[in-house]
Amino acid sequence: MSSPISGVDGPPGAQQPVEYVMRKLPHVTVLFWILKTIAVTLGETAGDEFGITLRIGYVATAVVFLLFFLVVVAAQVRAKRFHAFLFWAVILSTSMVGTEISDFMNRGFGHASTDAGGIGYTAGGAILTGMLAIVFLVWWRTGQTYDVENIATRKGEILYWIAILVSNTLGTSSGDVLAHDTPLGFRGAFFVISGVMLVLIAAHYLTKLNGTVIFWIAFVLTRPLGAAGGDYLVKPVDEHGLGWGTLWGSVALLALLILFTGYQGWQVRRYPLGLLAAPINPRTGGPQRPNGLVVMAKGPRPEQNVSSTVNPNPRG
Repeated sequence: MSSPISGVDGPPGAQQPVEYVMRKLPHVTVLFWILKTIAVTLGETAGDEFGITLRIGYVATAVVFLLFFLVVVAAQVRAKRFHAFLFWAVILSTSMVGTEISDFMNRGFGHASTDAGGIGYTAGGAILTGMLAIVFLVWWRTGQTYDVENIATRKGEILYWIAILVSNTLGTSSGDVLAHDTPLGFRGAFFVISGVMLVLIAAHYLTKLNGTVIFWIAFVLTRPLGAAGGDYLVKPVDEHGLGWGTLWGSVALLALLILFTGYQGWQVRRYPLGLLAAPINPRTGGPQRPNGLVVMAKGPRPEQNVSSTVNPNPRG
């Protein structure tokens, strides 16, 4: 079903209204990376609070978090437009589930950070890297766009969330490898990953390296950055942490996440996200199932990027 949208005009020469899709995913801005880092750090501390501090165990905690993930991701996929709190609830849930899956793989059954019944951090990281490569291969074979700001199909969004879940699980293992299997420790891992992130920022602005490649590398790395930062926040002082504990560390991070998510929601209401061209199958030329509300508006040809034309202030 489509609905008209008033007050939106295309460039000179546009003749007939065409179909567009409401955006479901935010623009990748500095605010996006701040929120992502906070969310994955909270995923680390909350996972440790349930799995280790409360001694519930990795498996039981993973089941609880998985149910939470399934509920919020189903709501996100069914939504017709971008909702800041819903979007970041899904990101948070992937981090929480990823923490428990990674800990179970690497440490085995139990509820202690030193359990040795798993396959180990390095092996776990290698397996998860292979899984992420398979996800991207399947994504490529479907012909869906890798451009995470311009995903307009239901299939593309589902692939996006699968990649994020695996990425955040891999990020947990990567952070554990650096913190436990190298001399870096939590603090050293945090600074090393921060340095790599600065290199990626420089590459984004100073080189022609593909932006999608930079995005996914940074997306994976923000998870171990958050893991190392979360460990540094909650570990005892005699283990070179700040000693906040998993409970109070999680409370502080949750407050920050709510604050910044509320700000993003306000920003999107003030500067609505631009529309996307109705998706076309790159192989057959036929229409694809959109992932958001379809609206009619005068604008450029559907194959063009319309985000800045339909909305002159696309922020978010």
